[in-house]
Amino acid sequence: MQKNKKMFSAILLSTAMILSGCTTGSQSIKNGQSNSSGQGKNSGQSSGKNQSDYVVDESDYVNAKNLIANIERKNLSEAEKAGLIQMREEEKLARDVYNFLYKRWEQNIFANIAKSEQTHTDSIKVLLDNYGIADPSSDDTLGVFTSAEMQSLYKELVEKGSNSLADALAIGATVEDLDIKDLEDLIEVTDNEDIKIVYQNLMKGSRNHLRAFVRQIERIGGSYSPQYISQEEYQSIIDSEQEKGNANSSATTGGGMNSSAGGKNSRK
Repeated sequence: MQKNKKMFSAILLSTAMILSGCTTGSQSIKNGQSNSSGQGKNSGQSSGKNQSDYVVDESDYVNAKNLIANIERKNLSEAEKAGLIQMREEEKLARDVYNFLYKRWEQNIFANIAKSEQTHTDSIKVLLDNYGIADPSSDDTLGVFTSAEMQSLYKELVEKGSNSLADALAIGATVEDLDIKDLEDLIEVTDNEDIKIVYQNLMKGSRNHLRAFVRQIERIGGSYSPQYISQEEYQSIIDSEQEKGNANSSATTGGGMNSSAGGKNSRK
């Protein structure tokens, strides 16, 4: 679990390589500068349109209470407990970063996905309550975290994402990339069906979000290379259509996509 947190804190080190195909070149990102032409909130766009064509599927608004209503709870291991605490703040981090980036760039993709992330962190809260685990995000204030690592990372992410729209989209793609990896790892250490089902649905949402961010990156002339999941898994996700419906934990146990949700099976 600690390894995953360290991986998460490495996001800022990897974003310098993400948009190497941007039309203004990659050196500007390496120098912490904007990769976009123009200035201000609308810089980095390839057209006058707001880059908001991504519509969150209704099933990405995860409702844990409905998903696990009839599942009996089992004893919780320390690894499962630590995973739930980690994911509560990790999903809040994604929500808070995207809300900040929406205010900075006024691109609806961030606001739309932030709404989905709200239901993701809420769903982890349902599991914390069910198992009697203290909530690390009892203070729901934007940008406030119990974990010192998450607090520091939030500051780094919003600072990097403020440089340019290209950087902001890169942050989004990398957060989802790592979220998929972390959820895959956590699924491997739980045998509780309720936790698996919630994780699977969060991961499905992250795959959809990753597709959306990558489309926008490519729209402004950039490209994204996966930092945490394998190239094979990444390509399978990008080559697949947006997934709809609820993920079934019995259909897949890791990075694979539930075929009933419109995706292809993919394992690392």
